Amino acid sequence: MLEKIKKNKIPIIIIILLIFITIITLKVLQKKNIIIDELAYNLLVAKLRNPTLTKIMKFITSLSNTPVITVIAIILFLVIKNKKVSLTIPTNLVLIATLNQILKLIFQRERPIGYRLLEIGGYSFPSGHAMASTAFYGLLIYLSYKYIKNKNLKIFLITINTIVIILVGISRIYLGVHYCSDVLVGISISIIYLIIYTKILTKYKVLN
Repeated sequence: MLEKIKKNKIPIIIIILLIFITIITLKVLQKKNIIIDELAYNLLVAKLRNPTLTKIMKFITSLSNTPVITVIAIILFLVIKNKKVSLTIPTNLVLIATLNQILKLIFQRERPIGYRLLEIGGYSFPSGHAMASTAFYGLLIYLSYKYIKNKNLKIFLITINTIVIILVGISRIYLGVHYCSDVLVGISISIIYLIIYTKILTKYKVLN
């Protein structure tokens, strides 16, 4: 019964996220002001910025830098005994990075100007760091839930990975390299992607 309820919730989640993505994307294409961008700027940039918090945010954002997650992915690939499962981690990274680059080239939204704390190139929408962190750490959440038997360790890993996803998104806005809409759409796309990715892997018995 519980399994049936969970299955019924998944299409609803996808539909809600797709509606949100569509609304924001249309505003981006029309180059309209987006209220969540203004609210996030007023809170995270105008009010909270200070030297200490900036150092913390730069560290947090590095948790989704390509070298960092690549090293973590390699370590996990080597440590996880089930190679079918371990292979899903680097494959996941390649797929989400490719998807993000395609989307950025399609929309070509310029990054925020005038208040960046990091010099960075490329387009802004959707956020690559938000997509990568959600896909990467989100898959780790899924694998922790599915395979780790120790309840306390499972809760700990799920909590830590969830916090990392949220904080990476916040750090991108705080550092002025992304609009809030870039981050929220990036996270939303990766959630949909992860649902599809894990469903396919389960169907073909890669994740048993």
